[in-house]
Amino acid sequence: MLDTVSAFGHDRWVPDPARPVALRSVAPVFSTRDVGLWLQHYRTLGFTVEAHGDEYGFAQMGSVVLHVSRNAGHDPLTTAGCAYVDVEDAAAVWRVWSAVPGGRDVEPVETDYGLSEGAHVDPDGNLLRYGSRR
Repeated sequence: MLDTVSAFGHDRWVPDPARPVALRSVAPVFSTRDVGLWLQHYRTLGFTVEAHGDEYGFAQMGSVVLHVSRNAGHDPLTTAGCAYVDVEDAAAVWRVWSAVPGGRDVEPVETDYGLSEGAHVDPDGNLLRYGSRR
């Protein structure tokens, strides 16, 4: 049973405390035309990768896990995905990832909300934004 409460002029659903739900992790599923090339790019970024045939794969670094699925109709302008990654040192991530050919990178900037944030766009147009506390 879910109840509603009003917050900031909007109703929102509040879960029933008698039925708690515990989430443990989240893993975005990115799209690509070629799983093998996607995995090769992420291996070069420093991820451990694993293919499951030509249709699916995983890339993992520490507790961050990304999934990838082959999509023959993948269009970087309309079907690319994105994820935000909390990192220890955004500048260090930029130094490593910006040296990898094939992607596009945005050097981290200091934000007014206390983070240093940068970005990496893979060859399929999938965006990894990342940030660290200053």
